[in-house]
Amino acid sequence: MAGKVEVDEESAGNIADTPFTLTDQTGAEFGSQALAGKVWMGAIFFSNCPGPCFRENQAIADILKEIDDPEFVVVSLTCDPVNDTPDVLRRYADRFSADPARWKFLTGDMKVISDVGLKTFKLPVEVGVHSERGVVFDRQGRLRGGYHLLQQDRVNELKKLIREVLAEDGTPTGEAAQPAAAEAAR
Repeated sequence: MAGKVEVDEESAGNIADTPFTLTDQTGAEFGSQALAGKVWMGAIFFSNCPGPCFRENQAIADILKEIDDPEFVVVSLTCDPVNDTPDVLRRYADRFSADPARWKFLTGDMKVISDVGLKTFKLPVEVGVHSERGVVFDRQGRLRGGYHLLQQDRVNELKKLIREVLAEDGTPTGEAAQPAAAEAAR
């Protein structure tokens, strides 16, 4: 299906595979362990993007407004860490009224960002080059699927997936996770 990240059990990303520590828009360190037990979405962008990044992040802001659940957070990785300092990211986040408790704009070493993008998000990332997809992870840190953030029908599917994953019981071997994972893989 166009605009969707396909997921299968064998190659699905997991946050445990690529633990990381980066710096958020407040200048504080943010470690992937802070995502444990949360449903979260990952995305890649850069603040001076001449193209779709603003619309991508507006879609994320709208998702966060609509799904106002403290158990759901967003992690946005810059693919231009040289220019996207914490101060630049803070000003950029302010454009979306981003709550730093629920939406982390992260910067740091490009190698770490690239590893997280490729190994965990399963999305390409290079300096100034990225996917326009949001990818959803369950409370165990497993990649459950993702959709294009610039197509409203795909954003609607993304919101549906987020709600489904939020509704799961959160146990690592919970049977509720299996049907949703199968659906996300379709």
